[in-house]
Amino acid sequence: MSALRDLILDALKQADHLLLALCCAANLYGIVLIYSATRYKTALHSMAFKQGISMVIGIVLYFAVSQFNIDVFRTHWKQVIAGCTVLVLLLRTPLGKSVSGNRAWLQIPHLSAFTIQPAEINKIFFAILLAHLIVYLKRQRKLNKLKSVVTMGALLGYFVGLYYVISGDMGSCLIFFAIFIVMLWTGGVSPLWFAAGIGAVVPAVMFIWPRIPADNYQKKRILVLFDHTLDPQGTGFQQEHGILAVRSGGLLGQGFMKGVLTQSAQNNRLSQRFSDFIFASCCEEWGLLGAAVVILLLTAIILRIMYVGLRCNDPFAMLVCMGFAGMFMAQVGINIGMCLYVMPVIGLTLPFFSAGGTSVMVNFLIMGIVSGIRNRSEPEWLKNTETPEPPPPQENQQPRRKSVLFTPGDRTRSHRTGSIRRRR
Repeated sequence: MSALRDLILDALKQADHLLLALCCAANLYGIVLIYSATRYKTALHSMAFKQGISMVIGIVLYFAVSQFNIDVFRTHWKQVIAGCTVLVLLLRTPLGKSVSGNRAWLQIPHLSAFTIQPAEINKIFFAILLAHLIVYLKRQRKLNKLKSVVTMGALLGYFVGLYYVISGDMGSCLIFFAIFIVMLWTGGVSPLWFAAGIGAVVPAVMFIWPRIPADNYQKKRILVLFDHTLDPQGTGFQQEHGILAVRSGGLLGQGFMKGVLTQSAQNNRLSQRFSDFIFASCCEEWGLLGAAVVILLLTAIILRIMYVGLRCNDPFAMLVCMGFAGMFMAQVGINIGMCLYVMPVIGLTLPFFSAGGTSVMVNFLIMGIVSGIRNRSEPEWLKNTETPEPPPPQENQQPRRKSVLFTPGDRTRSHRTGSIRRRR
């Protein structure tokens, strides 16, 4: 019991408290917004409470995962890919659930209120696998070879292609692309390859776009961005009301639980006001200042992730952090862009603010990984080396056993007593 108690105390002391505080502040603000945005319908009144429960579970996951060594996934990368594949294929079983035309959720039996979105979990493993691949190729000095670029592209194509064919969820697929681009750029892939990619994509889009039927709903969602009068009562109806809510808030907003659209009893007045369009609801009731707080909190979280990654001595861990930062940047940018009528509606939620218990728990889990990376330390002989050699043996030094769990920083655990002693 003493060893377990010491482990828990270690987790509490060694966690990134600033990152946790930022995430909790964002989540609490989101619960307030959800509470107001669900008052219009009695069936939704429990949603804010469920969001709070998910936050508590997420905090526990944060501390637990911060003590987990993600390097174990590098050794078992084949099993990771197999697990991600099975998770997506489950969407085609009776467990799969369709929402707004996308079969992107798994319904847990006997828990009707609890669903899992496989893409949320697969994004984490995709970032880990891609970071492992980039580090391996860099050590082999083959990162910018054609075969290497094709291999990295094939990994992206597998995750995105499989998920889109099974679920039809284009929004989540865009997040995979964002992670891919940020990690390749940070990992040192030559800008010439990015230029080549743009040179290949632009002609392909120009060739495919005219051949997409005019009544295709995805095409119409893009067209209305350039012409708001194209279909204001159909394709553009949702965003028309979203931008109206944003504009009507002014500087200080209409007041908590006083937004005309947010409190309207009609669902279509501000559709998905507690999830996809929660930023529009915030702007209406809290105004520009309230919206600025949302943006500042999310920006601070992203910057903290980047700070942890850039100060990390391990290239693999650094790339994982940058992948997570790219993921959150894309989600925030696209979601707020939807509310401002500059991005198409693709069903992406605002991290820590939109309603969704699974999303909140996964976000805290990701932050736990970042916290663990921050606290990991490497011996001097491992730093700044491409192919490190083990250090010379020292006299009277006891061999240390490898474990999935690690004790970061300047602490080590005694195997005999379970107590913690400081290195001198």
